[in-house]
Amino acid sequence: MKTQNKSQSKSKVPKDGLFPEIIRESYKGSEKLLHKKAVISGGDSGIGQAVAVHFAREGADVAIIYKESDDDAKETQKLVEKEGKTCLLLKGDVSEKKNQKKFLEKIKKEWGTLDILINNAGIQFPKDDIENISDEQILKTFNTNIISMISFTRDSLQLMSEGARIICTTSVTAYRGSNHLIDYSATKGAIATFVRSLATNLAEKKILVNGIAPGPIWTPLVKETFDDLSTFGKDTPLKRAGQPSEVAPAYVFLASKDANYITGEIIHINGGDFVGG
Repeated sequence: MKTQNKSQSKSKVPKDGLFPEIIRESYKGSEKLLHKKAVISGGDSGIGQAVAVHFAREGADVAIIYKESDDDAKETQKLVEKEGKTCLLLKGDVSEKKNQKKFLEKIKKEWGTLDILINNAGIQFPKDDIENISDEQILKTFNTNIISMISFTRDSLQLMSEGARIICTTSVTAYRGSNHLIDYSATKGAIATFVRSLATNLAEKKILVNGIAPGPIWTPLVKETFDDLSTFGKDTPLKRAGQPSEVAPAYVFLASKDANYITGEIIHINGGDFVGG
């Protein structure tokens, strides 16, 4: 969202979350991802944008997949290039097979290889009554959140080798459910299981697979899909929602050599909402 542009120069973020903080001004890169090549779906805003900028500050070139917001994508590109790194823009709906093929062909042409895949794209359509969830909504949510994630990850492996990382964004709702995000929560539960299953499958190839399960985080998706945000995040032990800048460092950790002995795990960043798994 355009409102995020202001977040880069503000160390103090408005309590209403209108200007999500993408990266702390005090965040110091230490070349944890130097010379790495990373693809981030849903990388034009929110958590995806924060991951892109953090990766760049740590030395990685990035490619972001985004559906339609050219302004947000160009802003992410600007922030990445400000860190002295390359940012490829891959526009299109990641749930469409033709776009997945196009993205991978572009990555192969530009880089020839892929070190880090961040599966972050997702959609949600809150409904308080399950009877109001249409078959069309169910299919759209599953196609975007998990079905395309599996197929795109499978096809991305042709560019990956030993030491590569796959990191998937799931959610706290996968563990505690959500009475108004029933189909969305179901996809996030599937992502958690996908992480564990794929981690076992790729262990012999020494490709590590992990996940991040955010709780309430200020992102454009939240503001676009919820009418009332006055209590957003207030039910966590920390009594507030988190910032993208507080989530992205976990992706850096899992993508770096610091996490060489971690696979099939999920990091929970949710303000103290204790969940199993």
